[in-house]
Formats: sequence, C-alpha cells, structure tokens
Amino acid sequence: MRAVSVHFDLLERRDPEQRERDAFAAIRSQIAHAKARAPAFAQRLEAVDPASVKSRADRAHLPVTRKSELAELQKASPPFGGLAATRWGEIRRVFQSPGPLYEPEGKRPDYWRLARALYASGFRAGDLIHNCFAYHLTPAGSMAETAAHALGCTVFPGGTGQTELQVRAIADLGANGYVGTPSFLKIILEKADEQGVALPTLTKAMVSAEPFPPSLRDAFLARGIAGFQAYATADLGCIAYETTAREGLVIDEGVLVEIVRPGTGDPVAAGEVGEVVVTSLVNADYPMIRFGTGDLSALLPGISPCGRTNMRIKGWMGRADQTTKVKGMFVHPAQVAAIVKRHPEVGRARLVVDNPEGNDRMTLHVEVAGNASSHAEAIVASIRDVTKLRGEVAFKLPGELPNDGKVIDDVRVYK
Repeated sequence: MRAVSVHFDLLERRDPEQRERDAFAAIRSQIAHAKARAPAFAQRLEAVDPASVKSRADRAHLPVTRKSELAELQKASPPFGGLAATRWGEIRRVFQSPGPLYEPEGKRPDYWRLARALYASGFRAGDLIHNCFAYHLTPAGSMAETAAHALGCTVFPGGTGQTELQVRAIADLGANGYVGTPSFLKIILEKADEQGVALPTLTKAMVSAEPFPPSLRDAFLARGIAGFQAYATADLGCIAYETTAREGLVIDEGVLVEIVRPGTGDPVAAGEVGEVVVTSLVNADYPMIRFGTGDLSALLPGISPCGRTNMRIKGWMGRADQTTKVKGMFVHPAQVAAIVKRHPEVGRARLVVDNPEGNDRMTLHVEVAGNASSHAEAIVASIRDVTKLRGEVAFKLPGELPNDGKVIDDVRVYK
C-alpha cells in the first residue's frame, strides 16, 4: 500500500536557494505583466526594468502598495483601482469586502491557493468539508470551497448562522472536517452539546480570519478535533499556514513575503516585528507586487521540523496601520520613519500619545547609544517639522523598546 505524503507537493521541500531563484524569475515576469496589463502598476513601476530585480535588496526599492490605499484607488479607477490585469469575462466572480473593496476571482483552479493549507491541516481527497465561511458578498466561502474541490473533497456550504441546522447537517452527513472561524466552531460544538448531539466524525479543522489561541486549539483537541490555522486575505489568497510542527506559519509557495518597518518599505531584521508585505508570484489576474497587508508579524529563524523548507512567520500579531489623530491632525507611522531617517544615531523609535490632565501630548521614545541628551533639541525640532505638532523626546538604550511592531502607541484615556 502506498503511503500518503505529509507534503502537498515537491515545491514545499525545495532547496531554499532554488526557491529564491524561482521566486525572482516569477517576480520579473509579474512586473512585466503588471506593467503591460494593469494601469496603476504601469504608472507605479514605470521606471522599473523587470530584468533588474534579481534579489531581495532589489525588490526593497519597489514601491509598496498598501491595503489602506485600495478604497481610494478603486473610487478613482473602478472596479479594481487599476491594479487588476483582467476584465469582465476573464474572471469567474467578483466579491465585495468591507470598505467597500472589490476583489476578482479568476478561473484558475484553487485560485486562492488554500488547498496547500487544507492539506497541511490533514484534509485529503474524499473528505466531506463543512464550510462555515461566509458565501455572501465576501470571498471567504469561495476561497475555501475552490481549494477543497482542487483537493478532491466534497463541500457542504454551511455559511454562517443557523447553528441548529449546522449541527444537524454535520451529524446527518458525517462531515470529516470543519472550515471557518474558530469562534463559530466553538458555537457549533456548544450547540451540539446543548442538544445532546454527538459529532464523532468531525476530527479536523482549518480555521482563519480570527486569532486561534492555544487554549481554544487544546479545547478542540480534547474533543478529538485537530485544528490548524491559515493566514489569508481577499487580496492575495493564502499567505501562510500552520503545520503539524506547530511552530509558526509556513509561507505559501505562491507568494514571497517580507517584513518591513510600518509606514515604510524598509525590511527589518529577522525576528523584528513589522508589517507583512507580500508579492504574488502566480496570480496573473491580480498581480499584487509588494502589497502591504497592514498586518504585523515577524520572521522565524530556521526551517520547520515538518520538513517544509520555506520561511516561517510567527502569525498575526496585530495591525500595522497605527495612524492616530492628535489635536485635530493625523499622525502616521511614515512620519515617525521620516523623523528617524533624519537622525542616524536613532535606532528604533515609538511615538507615545497620551493626555495627562486631558491635554494631548506626544513623546517620541528613541533608542540611542552614547550621549543621548546632545541630540534632544534636533529631534524635537524634527518632530515639529514633520508632524506640524509639538512633541517631546525620551531616550532609551538600544534594545529597550518592546519588539512588538508598534510605531505609534495611543494610550490616551478619556473620562
């Protein structure tokens, strides 16, 4: 009898150097394609010669297109902001996410590339998947369903709500696994307990769109359900997924991921928390190049014990878009980065906004080695020049600021 592989395909076990060469060949092709077919990328990448992008250092010079820009881009140039290299008739569906933002679904099988994540979660051809991602407006239901079909699974389109009917369907049909948010699986299991309905066939789950704390993972496991998480977005599809190693999330083979300092396009050191920026390697319909997700994470060192050789991230660690309003003026992470660039002596920085006695106050905490006080006046002047607001400076030793990706920390308390 032939053993079933624990890996989806040979791409997952590639030599990392070979993967890097393959990725940059794909990026060069994507840049040329995007410039030819997507008007917004043609403008943004006008000065970029695709053949010149050969390394991560070269890629770091490309502009970052951030998720926070999409709503305005799509208003100015409907329906996809000039970022799509496709048109009606060439795509199968179009979806609407909160914003509203519109996303195309192309005709390629497993368009969102979640089959790999399903496989890593234990799903196999012949399984019946109870899909509780939303089917209305947003793409999540279709993302999971198209992946399941590519894997050879049958899908029950449960969607959200109607908990009693969900329990009845799982019990009647004998679903092998669940796909959806972890919180809704918890609700379904609690409803089954309330009704006295056993769900013995339900043994696996792939969850996403919410945090999946170890306590909830262990609670599912105690009921015989092994749950794994996937990190995906409507703009990019699958970005990373959990494996049986339970050590971070392995990057999907269809994307290249970097972690940058929030508000900039500058890559941070391995292990430092920053914004997840993703380049799509295979999506010709929506060829996202250096797309800033607005999510925070950090790269993990080494290779996963599960045998997959791609890089890993820690998982979702919060939001990178920390824009706040102080005295009626917006202050952005990019402005903090601009201040830091003026002062080579500064390492990491964090702008803390508080309101003692009800008055807004900004204090830029900066890591500086050596004689810090001699830089105070110049840094304070830069704060005023860049933000148009008064601010103070507080000095920290190198490594003293938390490694949590926060560039602006709004700790104001309103009474």
